[in-house]
Amino acid sequence: MMLVKRGFTILLEGLPHLSVSSVLARRAADAPGSPFLHFGEATWSYGEVEAQALSLAASLQNLGIGRGDPVALLLPAWPEFAVAVFAAAKLGARVVPLDPGLTLPDLRYMLRHSGAVCAVSAEDAYGIDYLQLFEDLLNELPGLRHVVTVGEEDLWYDDRIFQWEDLVSPGRGRDFVAREVDPRTPFATVYTFGTTGKPKGVELSHGNLLYAAAGTTAATGMSASDVVAGVGALHHAFGLGPGLLGTALEGASLTLQDDPDPAETFALAKRHGATVLSAVPTLFAAALGDIDDPSPAPDSLRLCVVAGAPVRESFARRVEEFFGVPLIIAYSLTEAASTLAIGRHQEAPATRWFTVGRPLEGTVVRVTEDDGTPLPGESVGEIRVRGPGVMCGYHRQPQETAASFDEDGFLKTGDLGMLDDEGCLHLIGRREDVMIRGGFNVYPRELEDRLLAHPAIARAVVVGVSDEILGEAICACVIRVEGGVVSEKGVREWCAATLSAYKVPDSVSFMDDFPRTASGSVWRQELARRVSSGPTGQPKAIAKPRLTTD
Repeated sequence: MMLVKRGFTILLEGLPHLSVSSVLARRAADAPGSPFLHFGEATWSYGEVEAQALSLAASLQNLGIGRGDPVALLLPAWPEFAVAVFAAAKLGARVVPLDPGLTLPDLRYMLRHSGAVCAVSAEDAYGIDYLQLFEDLLNELPGLRHVVTVGEEDLWYDDRIFQWEDLVSPGRGRDFVAREVDPRTPFATVYTFGTTGKPKGVELSHGNLLYAAAGTTAATGMSASDVVAGVGALHHAFGLGPGLLGTALEGASLTLQDDPDPAETFALAKRHGATVLSAVPTLFAAALGDIDDPSPAPDSLRLCVVAGAPVRESFARRVEEFFGVPLIIAYSLTEAASTLAIGRHQEAPATRWFTVGRPLEGTVVRVTEDDGTPLPGESVGEIRVRGPGVMCGYHRQPQETAASFDEDGFLKTGDLGMLDDEGCLHLIGRREDVMIRGGFNVYPRELEDRLLAHPAIARAVVVGVSDEILGEAICACVIRVEGGVVSEKGVREWCAATLSAYKVPDSVSFMDDFPRTASGSVWRQELARRVSSGPTGQPKAIAKPRLTTD
């Protein structure tokens, strides 16, 4: 592989012939002792990760796992996550990275929908006993044949459950049949929630992921001497692509942590001499003192990258002033394997702060009318995209896939934007009814359904409120039943009982009625304006993942 950076042009000679497995194998062959992953007090070299991936692949193949088989990953950002990704790639299998904070119904649905035949999971994390959880799921999901657990537990309840070390150790030195794959072959099924809150599995090929990863690292000027910190969720497309695979492409190193505490992130960044801080806005806000006590900026930093949620110009300006290094903003979309446009650190501050940069080389962005008619420059319309990073489709949803593309093969993002005369993309908002809170998609309908199930709530409408830290904060606008008694705390606790932490409203506004349009429907835009102009409480920090059983 040859990766050459020439201004804003990325020459990815050889990239179309690479697979996820070959990226690690080449790096391990060239520099086996170079640091790859920092976790806790330990550092895993490229050679060590490659050796463990080979061992795990041999044992998994012995269990009958091979080409095309889905392997679910329910792990925090641990080194074992990375090892499992590369082991699956060596077998030609697929990975299904899952959020450890999923509710049990969502987890059960994704395991069944993806057809996962094996799951690699923590034994326990965030106070959740995953070992017991999978004991039950193995009985409910006949297609799930094996579970590999990472932890210290020695007692086993099912002969289909294996401890990590019990597979890695026997696999050392064992031959197995490595699978050559076409880079166009789907490798990862990354779940994102649809407009009704129903998860959709985005199928991303080896080529999709590596293209977005290489394009991002080229834009940031990454090299083997860089240390990346702040990538806290490897199950997201950005964490998996630019985070893990982008680091491997350049031979750099990546700092991992299982605790989402921002103070720990900055402590690790200082300990390992991080040069690039890549994170969602909430982490940067912590450094500015908006959530916790101010944290010192690592002296080693050369660049900050924010992705996952839109940010205001004022916030971007404050981040640059605090860290003393350029901040660039990435426009990331799961259906585009994460990054489809990104700023460049050489550009003027105004360009970096007010835009999401230029599309990656090879990616074509159109701004169109509702019917797909291209609009001239400086016009606001729907952003549509075509390029090497665009997904293969939605897993087992051919109709949904077809509806997501126009007749010219452009993906309809549902985002509103504008291309300026310099070719930079301005992100304006969403066409679809969705909020992006701290990098997570939240669909009002799902939350409204939960609110309306409360015996004291007659009507409920959920709107997004612009927030400098989260991008959008969630406000639940509620009308009580006559005589009903429920407090803001009660509303939030009611939602937290069955929904993931990031979906819980940041604030609750009790009302007598909602503003209406001329046709009588709720006027959401006016409702959002009203709650934005009034005191609705401080947005809450994103809580640690929590899996519920309701």
